[in-house]
Amino acid sequence: MRRRDFIRLVGLSPALPLAARAQQGATSGRAAKIGVLWHAGSAEEEKVYLDSLTKAFDDLGYVQGKNVVFLHRFPAEQLEQFRSLAKELVESNADVIVAITAPGAIVLKQITSTIPVVFAIVPDPVGTALVASLAHPGGNLTGLSVIGTDLSGKRLSLLKEAVPSLSRVALLLDRSMDPNTSKHNVSAYSKAAEAIGVVLHPFEVATPDAIDGAFSAAAADGCDGAIVVGSMLANERPQVGASALAHRIAGVSIWAEKVRFGLLMSYGQDVSEILVKTAGYVDKILKGAKPADLPVEQPTRLKLVINLKVANALGLTIPPTLLASADEVIE
Repeated sequence: MRRRDFIRLVGLSPALPLAARAQQGATSGRAAKIGVLWHAGSAEEEKVYLDSLTKAFDDLGYVQGKNVVFLHRFPAEQLEQFRSLAKELVESNADVIVAITAPGAIVLKQITSTIPVVFAIVPDPVGTALVASLAHPGGNLTGLSVIGTDLSGKRLSLLKEAVPSLSRVALLLDRSMDPNTSKHNVSAYSKAAEAIGVVLHPFEVATPDAIDGAFSAAAADGCDGAIVVGSMLANERPQVGASALAHRIAGVSIWAEKVRFGLLMSYGQDVSEILVKTAGYVDKILKGAKPADLPVEQPTRLKLVINLKVANALGLTIPPTLLASADEVIE
């Protein structure tokens, strides 16, 4: 697949069972159709992740226009767009649909019970009722759990180690998040903050234009650290990093991709690795596996990234022991 090759489907596939259709593709040259429901508004905004997913499928032998057709859709973080584009993919009769984030997976679960769906970046698939359990999904959805909130204590401990004077931390939340997920984040980070003697202040961020204002409010509230959560904030990483630096706040994220733009550190899964595994799930389903029988996978490797340039700009001296434990140091 090439990034600019976006194909709009104009007809419907034969109404064959998935395994039979996959086999038909292998024997008659029929290309499998894979829908991908992203979260940003364009291929350019998703370039880092789209390239990773493309390579993952390339490595499995899928060639755009030959044995696979990719149907990429970009909802621009808009709930109504998630729904309309998800419906479009379902009506296109895709063989498998990839939901990159939780909002897409939740909408797809509501509108199809037959087309297999593989979710990639979902913090709590059981809590959001996407699957019955991690071991036995039980429906047409399966994929990856990123255990985002389960690592809340570790992220705050790492931040406290880097900023010994840390006393007040902002939790910047994307307002478009599922309400239950948002509440779970507030609860988990509040408990983690209390455990290390830090006060947590949640701030909801409704739009990209509100990002700098949220950091400004956090700084005015005396916050010297911030946890950044949500797909819109991940997509707006240049602005998030610039605002964190401008207001002299040490920012922490789940995703390493944000760190080079001005956050101090990240701790979580490697997104490229997640997308490789996502492609693997799709491959298994196209070869006949049922989503209900494919356990949801949890992370086996976590990555710590520290930006020394940001540390220096904030006047911080990162302890040698913390630097030594980092998987990547940006200098």
